[in-house]
Amino acid sequence: MDRFLYVAMTGARETQLAQSVTANNLANATTTGFRATLANAGHVSMQGPGHANARAYAVQQSQGVDMTPGPLQSTGRDLDVAIDGDGWIAVMGDDGMEAYTRAGDLRVDAMGQLTTGTGRVVMGDNGPIAVPPFESMTIGSDGTISIRGLGQEAAAMAQIGRVKLVNPPLEEMQRGQDGLMRMADGQAAPADADVNLVSGMLEGSNVNVVTSLVEMIQHARNFEIQTKMMSQAEELDQSSSSLLRLS
Repeated sequence: MDRFLYVAMTGARETQLAQSVTANNLANATTTGFRATLANAGHVSMQGPGHANARAYAVQQSQGVDMTPGPLQSTGRDLDVAIDGDGWIAVMGDDGMEAYTRAGDLRVDAMGQLTTGTGRVVMGDNGPIAVPPFESMTIGSDGTISIRGLGQEAAAMAQIGRVKLVNPPLEEMQRGQDGLMRMADGQAAPADADVNLVSGMLEGSNVNVVTSLVEMIQHARNFEIQTKMMSQAEELDQSSSSLLRLS
């Protein structure tokens, strides 16, 4: 009975983990540039003498990322940019290393640094981008940043840098604990001149709310089935113990 119990227990454990992944996706259904997490689970058959590959334990596998682009939403704001097609915006991660995001809700913080809406420092070709005081600012399709300085004429636009845009192979990237994508080998991806930005637009989350809600219902039902199996295993164990006491 213990084997029956462990099989049900591993199934319930992985279902609970899948439920937490789906809940996190739903919580980020309105997060700019968010890519949904995919919960992957596999099975491992019991091996060894006396085991007939009829039982398999559920085991967690590495979580994947749904790379489907999110919908583009028009904002009309000059510092909002969305990537047209494939590619990523380079930012500084929690570890101080270069990481990548699709969130293009850019702004200038109190220190004069260009950041995303969540405060991630945006990287340029030569490191973080510092923005001097300005009256207006535009970002070109190639990531070039132009400003009109304080007191300058309307036509006096000066280039101060360029947002680093990259497009490495997706199979060479992985998502970190901070939600940002990185190169699996820990190196910085090279800038790609073919990546284009669209100004006045933002990419929304690619989470399908209806699908995620259905998944949550399915996970809840699966968890209920697994817990019922564990209860049944306990009942069978008690019945077996009673029979042994009578013999």
